[in-house]
Amino acid sequence: MSKKTFVNFMRDYIKQSFLRLLQLHHDAHVGHLGGNLSCLEIILILFHQVLKREDLFLLSKGHSAGALYIALWSKGLLTEKELQTFTRDDTRLGVHPPVNCIPEIIFGTGSLGHGLSLCTGMALAKKMRGEGGRVFCLGSDGETQEGSVWEALGFAAARKLDNLYFLVDVNGLQGFGKTLDVWSQDIESLAEKAKAFGASVTVVRDGHDPHKIQEAEEQHPPSGKPSVILFQTIKGYPLPFFEDKLESHYLPLTEEQYTIGCSIIRDLIHA
Repeated sequence: MSKKTFVNFMRDYIKQSFLRLLQLHHDAHVGHLGGNLSCLEIILILFHQVLKREDLFLLSKGHSAGALYIALWSKGLLTEKELQTFTRDDTRLGVHPPVNCIPEIIFGTGSLGHGLSLCTGMALAKKMRGEGGRVFCLGSDGETQEGSVWEALGFAAARKLDNLYFLVDVNGLQGFGKTLDVWSQDIESLAEKAKAFGASVTVVRDGHDPHKIQEAEEQHPPSGKPSVILFQTIKGYPLPFFEDKLESHYLPLTEEQYTIGCSIIRDLIHA
């Protein structure tokens, strides 16, 4: 599929999904929208273009559950009626992904740093059983400050788990500031570290380009190496009042921001 054809094919999915994500968080009056916005395209393209029946996916950055719910909704795996229960009483759709509630959500996540370990175990199990399929894990750059992430990656490299893909949403912000200030970490240092641990590393400079996202997610790493794909994204994208701002990590949308945000998305998303 050519780049033009692919972008045209995905345009409606992406635009409608961004709009529905804004509505989801606005109606529930909850925060964490910035990190949902930065990874939504990564998850959408994974679900619509990359994942096959034998593949598994785990959202390690569990505070971006809204983006995962929207992807499942866009695939017809969650209903509109269920989306409307987001964070309400007796819902299956909490702020973090639930456990034992939705077949496509393998583990409950949100305690950062554990997702890659879980996926490494699943990738190893597939190898030991002689099963096909890949295991995809989506984490965050702030999350990579957890030592368990690097223990898992080192183990995956030692066991030659080339069926393991660790996708990282590198939006440069975490709970209390910029990752570069908190831990002197940027996409270049992450790439160097992942290579040192034995992974095959790909850096995607525009983590909001659908075609580049698909190319990176569909690649096959060298035999015997787990794959780390670093997506340079913008937290709060594409809302100017939230982009690269710490407020997007915590604050819900005001009525004015919601109205402006919907207008921006209708006009700008891959127009």
